[in-house]
Amino acid sequence: MSKPQVLVFIDWYKPYFKAGGPVRSMVNLVDHLADRIDFHIVTGDRDYMATTNEADVPVDQWVNGESGERVMYVPPSKRSTATWRQLLKEKKIDVVYINGLYSRWSTIVPLWLLRGSKQRRIVAVRGMLAAGPMKQSALKKRLFLFAMKATGCFKGVEFQATNDEEAQDIKRWIGPRVKVHLVQNLARRTDHVAVDPLSKIPGELRLVSLARIAEEKNTLYAIERLDGVKGQVRFDLYGTVYDEAYFERCKAAIARLPASVDVQWHGQLPQEEGAGVLSKSHALFMPSVGENFGHTMLEALSVGRPLLISDRTPWRDLQASQAGWDLPLEAPERFTAAIQQLVDMEQDPYTGLVNGALAIGSRYLNDPAPIERSYAMFIG
Repeated sequence: MSKPQVLVFIDWYKPYFKAGGPVRSMVNLVDHLADRIDFHIVTGDRDYMATTNEADVPVDQWVNGESGERVMYVPPSKRSTATWRQLLKEKKIDVVYINGLYSRWSTIVPLWLLRGSKQRRIVAVRGMLAAGPMKQSALKKRLFLFAMKATGCFKGVEFQATNDEEAQDIKRWIGPRVKVHLVQNLARRTDHVAVDPLSKIPGELRLVSLARIAEEKNTLYAIERLDGVKGQVRFDLYGTVYDEAYFERCKAAIARLPASVDVQWHGQLPQEEGAGVLSKSHALFMPSVGENFGHTMLEALSVGRPLLISDRTPWRDLQASQAGWDLPLEAPERFTAAIQQLVDMEQDPYTGLVNGALAIGSRYLNDPAPIERSYAMFIG
């Protein structure tokens, strides 16, 4: 049996990584399935928010990736409907796999060119239809979705949801009868995850966030929750600044915090360094407005670090599992109380949180079912 041929459109792909979750989702998918699926990935030649090809990747040609995938990096000046039409016709493709909803070149143009065709098309919405993100630029997004449906760009298209809530979002915004594959994102491929011990001294706490500095990641909200906390607290922020005006508001909030609370921004962190940074902190603090998966959250759990997050992610019931907190954003005082609890915590109860987090992470990493569901989605 020949391998399924999958043509992928995505705005960013490795070696670039600053776009976060969507890139990691695609990389993990390729790493797990490249031995059974031939992936042909069309992507940009620069990183998120970058203006040049910083990694000097070869452009306008197919190159072999590390896992056996083929990648074409296309600079903005070379993107055109004619080029995309040629890419869609140059060989027989079983599935066109589109990542995201709002990209001109990774979503709109491929779906426009394939309108009315019998070509299988799967769109991974990547959390973009969740309640939180849909409140931002709401009118613009609703008009876009209306236009895509009215012009037939979504007709016959299949969609990937990573959880039940996202499946409901797809049916709400795209249509109640649309075909939805419920296939969760895959974890980073790894043979062994080492858990470094970390001492917990009452009165001291180190928190970390690995997410872009942006409204949808709720960076400002997280900083403001530290006001009034008693004890020595360090909060390390790793991520690209998406909105300079929003970042200025974050810096103003940091300046208002007491001297005992130290917040530091370190810029973007390469993905391969994430586990090491997480293991040096007591907890991941990321109260984002919504995540369809949360790769960083899984990575924190896999190194035994509890989560302090919102209740708008798939990682739920953390307190019952003694692995952290998933709290409603409408109750900011509960986040502050959880931080204070962590500050005051002694070693034994903190070790219990470490073990609870590790149990969830290990269970997910060792589950083969998501890999098989991903493969089944492509073979139809």
